[in-house]
Amino acid sequence: MAEEASDPTRVPGAPHPRETAELVGQDAPQAAFLDAFNAGRLHHAWLITGPRGVGKATLAWRIARFLLATPDPDPDDMFSAPILTSLAVSPEHPVARRIEAGSEPGLKSVHRSENEKTKRLRDQIVVDDIRALASFFQLSAADGGRRVVIIDASDDMNVNAANALLKMLEEPPARTTLLLICHQPSRLLPTIRSRCRTLRLGPLDGDQMAQAMAQAGVDPGADGAALAELSAGSVGEALRLALLDGLKLYADLINLMNTMPNLDRARALALADTAGARGSEAKLDLLYTLIDIALSRLARTGAGHAPLTQAAPKEAETFARLCAHPAQARAWADTAQTALARARHGRAVNLDPGALVLDTLFKLSNTAAPR
Repeated sequence: MAEEASDPTRVPGAPHPRETAELVGQDAPQAAFLDAFNAGRLHHAWLITGPRGVGKATLAWRIARFLLATPDPDPDDMFSAPILTSLAVSPEHPVARRIEAGSEPGLKSVHRSENEKTKRLRDQIVVDDIRALASFFQLSAADGGRRVVIIDASDDMNVNAANALLKMLEEPPARTTLLLICHQPSRLLPTIRSRCRTLRLGPLDGDQMAQAMAQAGVDPGADGAALAELSAGSVGEALRLALLDGLKLYADLINLMNTMPNLDRARALALADTAGARGSEAKLDLLYTLIDIALSRLARTGAGHAPLTQAAPKEAETFARLCAHPAQARAWADTAQTALARARHGRAVNLDPGALVLDTLFKLSNTAAPR
């Protein structure tokens, strides 16, 4: 559990992307990478983009395993050399074993690090995290082998870290491939994006979601439709919902919204206590994600695009009452923007989590009041 808490690149309770054997539903980006490799046109930097939880990190680790375990194609033997059609590497391969053990010398993973003073994870990837790659390149250059860097997620970099990475992209080390996982490419410097080749991953459909969740050891059972609805095709979000009892949390939120504008304070306090308790940071993160989802679905109802599938009991009737026409939809959309921005700021300055949850719920209740 300590490792899970200190690693922002994994869903608590689910396998780490480096441990995931198969990548479900993302054949096109895998084929694009293999085409470049087989043609001997392997770019030095790849931007792996798409919604959260659709397999970007799994693809990055899959590519890293493949590159470190596969000899370079021979440019003088391009007509007789076999065309590789899969990124799969046997789990018994020495490279695969070393990567699983975290001891592969040719691979470096960069993510948000721990602040040595506070002993807490930083909110950003800082410049020292990127500068540390220089020593990795120097140490691993001696054997002449290929080197791979995974940055998860590159849109977590602050300005100084991004500028340090840009210098590396402008003068890339020999035989090095950088894999930049990115949820929001617009947050990256345009000069970084222009120096990378992009692999885009899309959301999964229902069958692919079920297959990916089964691979992670989670059986959605009767909750599969609700998980797929709230996760919007992201298996990472579906796993987070399943492992953190997110459907119950969403049902509690909808039941509470059903009491608005006469907010049930006892229920509101209970929800704030649950999400704001010490050690419940993951539950708090999930609650704010669910509030964002609920407000989006609520506004869409008022705009005439009600969700086709209910994700909680009483959801449809609650949304129909709270948001019956487009003017209310605009009011809820404005509340989503202001209330959630206020909550993010409060969390950034370490205000009491329970008080922040109550503040958000009161603002939602005020929006529900007749005008």
